[in-house]
Amino acid sequence: MKVENLAVWEKSVDLVLEIYQQTKDFPSEEKFGLTSQMRRSVISIPSNISEEYGRRGDGEFLRFLGMSRGSLCELETQVIIAQKLGFLKNNQDLLEKISEIHKMIHALSRKIKQNL
Repeated sequence: MKVENLAVWEKSVDLVLEIYQQTKDFPSEEKFGLTSQMRRSVISIPSNISEEYGRRGDGEFLRFLGMSRGSLCELETQVIIAQKLGFLKNNQDLLEKISEIHKMIHALSRKIKQNL
């Protein structure tokens, strides 16, 4: 089974594209600040999922899913900060997508733990 068949990976990639789109209009002085931080956080979500998924070690996969969850929490905080700074007009859609991916990672983790 390819990682592309995992719904959580696909949703995470879609979130990457959306964050890149949203941050392209951030102030230029944020290029190495919040813009860069948000992009690094979001890209590590599907990257960590795919990195260990390809190895198929369930114990290690859980660890990488945990890293993805941590990156999601970072991104959530950064989205809230960007909104408070006035860089994002409406962050509710992004926060809902982050929440959905968080739930998906949690469900996948729980399923893997049951199979260990």
